Amino acid sequence: MIPPRGAAPYRLGAHWTGEGVTFAVYASRAERVELCLFDEAGRQATRIDMRRGERGVWEWELPGAGPGLRYGYRALGPWSPAEGLYYNPAKLLVDPYARLFDGPGHHHPTLRTLRGRGEPDPRDSAPWALRGVVVSEGDFEWGPDERRPRRPWAETVIYEAHVKGLSALHHEIPEEERGTYRALGHPAVIEHLVGLGVTCLELLPIHARAPEPFLAEKGLSNYWGYASLGFFAPHLAYARDPRRAPEELKGAIRALHAAGIEVVLDVVYNHTHEGGPGGPTQSFRGLDPCYYRLGPGGDYEDFTGCGNTFDLRAPRALQLVMDSLRYWVEEYHIDGFRFDLAPAMARRGVDEAPEGEVFATMLQDPVLSQVKLIAEPWDLGPYGYRLGAFPPGWVEWNGEYRDAVRRFWRGEGGVLGEFAERVCGSSDRFGGPSRRGPLASVNYVTCHDGFTLADLVSYERKHNEANLEENRDGHEPSYGRAWGGPEGPSADPRVRALRARVKRAFLATLAFSQGVPMLNMGDERGRTQGGNNNAYCQDNPTSWLCWDLDAERHALEAFAERVFALRRRFPQLRRASHFRGGASGEVDLYWLQPSGAPMSAEAWESSSSVLAWFEAADPEPELLLLFNAEESAREFELPLGSWRLLLDSADPDAEEGLAAGLVRVAAPSVVLFARA
Repeated sequence: MIPPRGAAPYRLGAHWTGEGVTFAVYASRAERVELCLFDEAGRQATRIDMRRGERGVWEWELPGAGPGLRYGYRALGPWSPAEGLYYNPAKLLVDPYARLFDGPGHHHPTLRTLRGRGEPDPRDSAPWALRGVVVSEGDFEWGPDERRPRRPWAETVIYEAHVKGLSALHHEIPEEERGTYRALGHPAVIEHLVGLGVTCLELLPIHARAPEPFLAEKGLSNYWGYASLGFFAPHLAYARDPRRAPEELKGAIRALHAAGIEVVLDVVYNHTHEGGPGGPTQSFRGLDPCYYRLGPGGDYEDFTGCGNTFDLRAPRALQLVMDSLRYWVEEYHIDGFRFDLAPAMARRGVDEAPEGEVFATMLQDPVLSQVKLIAEPWDLGPYGYRLGAFPPGWVEWNGEYRDAVRRFWRGEGGVLGEFAERVCGSSDRFGGPSRRGPLASVNYVTCHDGFTLADLVSYERKHNEANLEENRDGHEPSYGRAWGGPEGPSADPRVRALRARVKRAFLATLAFSQGVPMLNMGDERGRTQGGNNNAYCQDNPTSWLCWDLDAERHALEAFAERVFALRRRFPQLRRASHFRGGASGEVDLYWLQPSGAPMSAEAWESSSSVLAWFEAADPEPELLLLFNAEESAREFELPLGSWRLLLDSADPDAEEGLAAGLVRVAAPSVVLFARA
């Protein structure tokens, strides 16, 4: 063991050079940092005083060491919570740049930050703390033919899924691989996604995390994973062999890419697993105060609802996030990111609207500017709802689309105008000076957070009792409705038929709307969570996708495949620019009443049925979309000429045929015609 040579600081993290391992960790206010090495049994074998290098970075070089070495840090320095200083040598700290952890983590009292009234907890956390593992990088065989799909937004169909939930119940996958990274690349999973028309698999968080005390004490876990601890390491619980987690994940990505499917990661850079000072100290808090936003008196500023907010105003915190993002693109060939609570990353002052410097920085990065960047455009702070405020180059989850479409199909009055705006790509949000266009809108009816599609049409209210929070968690109202009967499953064929019809209307609306559609895992086959609209802690069949198909589920899946095939077929359904609607003297969209007359102000306020007629896209014909959300069937007067029926969501078995004049449209339903 010798101190590092030269004055140049090492790259942050632990890196194998072929001759040894270099270690570098940022702890600018620490008075001493120890590198702790562990044997394979998890026993601490060595403690080394590191050398303070430049700009607050502590360094060491360990000749002869290599991949597989387990390590952590202990930081010694002042204890001053008012300044955000929580230095405590009793706490073993995992490297923020660790590429791999040595386990999925533990819940144990020794991990706590505080004891008594603000005093440091003196118990040694090493037996229970996570440790980093040195890895060999850049040697995975992607193959000479590996190509990233690089799908344009106009061709993108997103499928939001959970690594474990997607395959945990798949009977065609070997039992030991179900729920793992390897299963993502299994031919049975890929065949399903390709058949559905999916071009982009968006995975709920896979960054390494540890058990959260308030859930672990109830025997539950954070199944969704929105509590990251390591921004460079994959979560080991999804690996068949934890020691080979990186290789397993890369192999799945390679297989998905070969099928033309991109992989996007849902990432949580707005807060970390450590929570507030009452939570555990496992990494960031014990190394440097720069990582968390501090208010007066050292209180943590919380715009996330999770106890802390990561402070991207600090150069080192921003560097860590940027390094992490580039790492996943370059090392894992990830195709993009969905940023959870994105405005929290861009906040300057507490009562100021989030600005866009962080997002512009990513757009200027030579690596990140080449991948998909998706924002969840809200957080829990003042002025936190920022839908439409992100710069060109970003796309955003459109919660207003979700709400308007749900309210329309519930039959609520006065929502038709907003429904039409959302179906046409939300020009009020994504038009204007930036001219971002409809493809800046990620449209969805359901997502991981809320009811599934099957539950949306079967429940009036949430049923989250299994979360052990007395049903207080989860959002209300959820715009659910128990169509045709009481809440929950029904054996009545009429109720089941009506609910199936409503589900088809939702799927057709999503497929035929301008923007980028996103399907929630299992909605195409009627996945239910029993009315739980916040199943974040349900790591069990409640949240897993059931792959057994009865006749109803098979029919719904076939319908989903059909509507997304129609979307691919007609460029008019996936425009890059908003409709002009006559604003520039050229009309490319007409909204008509069922009578065939133009929509009036009164009709926009009172009607729940409408016809959209929009332009041809050479060589494709003009299209008609008919929407009927009323209680009973309506007659629609088609524009002059002959029209070919392409789809009737109320009667998906109806044969394609010619129509003219009056047509009868069932309720509820979406009907698509093309000019014959």
